[in-house]
Amino acid sequence: MLVGVLGWPVGHSRSPAIQNAAFREVGLDWRYVRLPVPPELFDETVRALPMSGYRGANVTIPHKHAALALADERSAAAAAIGAANTLLFSEEGKVQADNTDAPGFLAALDEDPAGKRALVLGAGGAGRAVTWALREAGAAEVAVWNRTPERAAALADELGVRHAERPGACDLLVNATSVGLEPPLRGDEALHALGLDGVDPPPMVVDLVYSEEPTALLEWARRGGSRTVDGLEVLVRQGALSFERWTGREAPLETMRAAALSRS
Repeated sequence: MLVGVLGWPVGHSRSPAIQNAAFREVGLDWRYVRLPVPPELFDETVRALPMSGYRGANVTIPHKHAALALADERSAAAAAIGAANTLLFSEEGKVQADNTDAPGFLAALDEDPAGKRALVLGAGGAGRAVTWALREAGAAEVAVWNRTPERAAALADELGVRHAERPGACDLLVNATSVGLEPPLRGDEALHALGLDGVDPPPMVVDLVYSEEPTALLEWARRGGSRTVDGLEVLVRQGALSFERWTGREAPLETMRAAALSRS
């Protein structure tokens, strides 16, 4: 059985290592592969996967909105968020869309965000999921900032949260942009791209971007004494939920975490 991750680019993804380790751990003869697909070929590629031996797929930048739009069936969470990161294919070839980004993010926090002031940087698929998750979890305030203000304003209006014209004080900061992914910006360059010039680190910082070394955002946060959560932990948590959707088995979380941390 095959599963994979659809993205453009997708070469950086550690999901194959994480999921293949999980399949081996539970004794499933499954294989997870990278599926680099440009936006103009996304729909036809997804429609062809069920007939090519695929049980499902993860979806990453920039396809999460398109994944929801083409689905034949949508989970309540995916529909409410407006984006999907997990697809499940039926034997008849129907595409079911779900979103494990939101519950995976909350699990990675390992801390109740209820009553906290949260600021989400980014208004793409990941930003939508995080914003929705924080709102549903009872955050006292959720604000969204984006380098294109119109996108942040539209998302804030749609989900009933606040549009932040510029990043400011908060209790929990989440980077849901691609800043630091390609290329990996360092130091002040990355902070400037995220609009954080002159902003002090809040008590907690989450960066959904992951890399071999701590991102510039997490380095900034740690220097300021913030508690941090890196993108690998979020990836593992949402991946574990995707694994369970596809296989019906409990995910071997520790095995998946070890695979994510391995540089091999």
